[in-house]
Amino acid sequence: MTSGAMTDRFQHQTYLVRRKALKLFGGSFSIYDPAGQLILYGDMKAFKLKEDIRLYTDTSKQTEILSIKARQILDFSAAYDVVDSTTHEKIGAFKRKGLKSIIQDEWIIMDANDNDIGFIREDSVALALVRRLLTNLVPQNFHAEIHGTPVCHFKQNFNPFILKLTVDFSPDTQQLFDRRLGIAAALLLCAVEGRQ
Repeated sequence: MTSGAMTDRFQHQTYLVRRKALKLFGGSFSIYDPAGQLILYGDMKAFKLKEDIRLYTDTSKQTEILSIKARQILDFSAAYDVVDSTTHEKIGAFKRKGLKSIIQDEWIIMDANDNDIGFIREDSVALALVRRLLTNLVPQNFHAEIHGTPVCHFKQNFNPFILKLTVDFSPDTQQLFDRRLGIAAALLLCAVEGRQ
């Protein structure tokens, strides 16, 4: 696969991430472009003490393009490194704000050198509290900012059985948020926040 074809996968303004329902062990994620074409496939390893999510070009899992790994074992405020599997270059990282996330989910966005550059936050405290009581009946929505500038919206579609997340990069007019990092964030939101 050419590098151009690889980067084309990360040029869209919107994506739909769908977590596969009824998978016995681990987790899998299908990522669709705006035309509804499957363009990426994620797989979360089962029975791992540290979260380990891999992103591939398709369901055959022949070509891995991203890895997302937790640094610590079962940490409430875990940090997750995002690495480009084709170059082995760290793209950035995310750190969950553990205690704060009891009330309202929040993640810190970090660059490749672990400098804080932004955050991903659940839409409102009031809705977050309602969600804690009604679980899947109220969809989660998140917004991301980098250096104080809105860059992305993550919107969970209402479906109590299948987790679907729309990822919208249209606020990112300055291209501040690496799309690979944004897709990795969507997978973490589906994998980690989706378990609550």
